[in-house]
Amino acid sequence: MKRLNIQFIIFWIMIALAALGIVLNLFTPAFFIPLIVVGVVYILYKFPPSRFSKTQRPKIKPSKKTAAKMAARSNTSRKSSGPSPKRKQYPFQVIDGQKGKNDPPDDAPKYH
Repeated sequence: MKRLNIQFIIFWIMIALAALGIVLNLFTPAFFIPLIVVGVVYILYKFPPSRFSKTQRPKIKPSKKTAAKMAARSNTSRKSSGPSPKRKQYPFQVIDGQKGKNDPPDDAPKYH
């Protein structure tokens, strides 16, 4: 009984020392440098600087001719997008295979 208690105490002392070593190892400069780099990259990804945002780009106004082309193109695509048939008709047909039709008897082995 006493031997089990000593092993139990030694086990938990080892676990505590390992946890203490991990915690102390986290506070080294070698751990903080990658953590800071990852944090800066995440912040720049989430909140990009104003010079990279899309709202700052100047708008280029298209000419009347280009605007008319774009309007005509959008009108023709709307007209042609009427209700389409439920299924497309393909010139293919299903050919019945021979697999499984001439099965050997169940008592014969399938493989040699």
